[in-house]
Amino acid sequence: MFTGLIREMATVKSYRNNELTVEAKYKPCIGDSIAINGACLTVVKLEPGAFTVELSPETQTHIETQNLKGKVHMEAAMSMGDRFEGHIVQGHIDCLGEITQIKNNGNSSDFFISIPEEFQGFLVPKGSITVDGVSLTINEVTEDGFRLTIIPHTIKESLFGIYTKGYKVNIETDMFARYIFHLFKPKGKKSVSWDNINKITALY
Repeated sequence: MFTGLIREMATVKSYRNNELTVEAKYKPCIGDSIAINGACLTVVKLEPGAFTVELSPETQTHIETQNLKGKVHMEAAMSMGDRFEGHIVQGHIDCLGEITQIKNNGNSSDFFISIPEEFQGFLVPKGSITVDGVSLTINEVTEDGFRLTIIPHTIKESLFGIYTKGYKVNIETDMFARYIFHLFKPKGKKSVSWDNINKITALY
């Protein structure tokens, strides 16, 4: 389990076949879970100042492997007793999103991201979303995705500073949104509206 708060910007040393080696100040142990750009991966090798994680074929088909170069977001799995500051992040990438527009607002920037239609039902206004491992709040659900408002600190300390229109990012929707969506999904129907879910939960 992760929080979506990036602890370090690691540097990719190599990515070959199913192994990714990154240089980082953090020193994990063999078998530890590490989120790289939001994807939960297992440490399989250690070397001075670096470690290697393994990517399964399933992982490689769900994440943007083209971004496994240069700087990457890194977060170690939570330990018992750690502060919980972001939101519950599993490190299970749902889909790829595409940045369709970036709008500078002076003291912040709006990032518009589109995602595949089948995942749009998991988006909740003012709910949580994870973009390349970063825990963020959805300011607006749009026709094909969502809008985020990013402050300068986040832009400076994360990959948001290099994102451009057309950039692909790893998306993990909110775990609770996924569970509620599937729990109340009528059999034989493709989706259920959040208005219906709100009405149902208001009864309890």
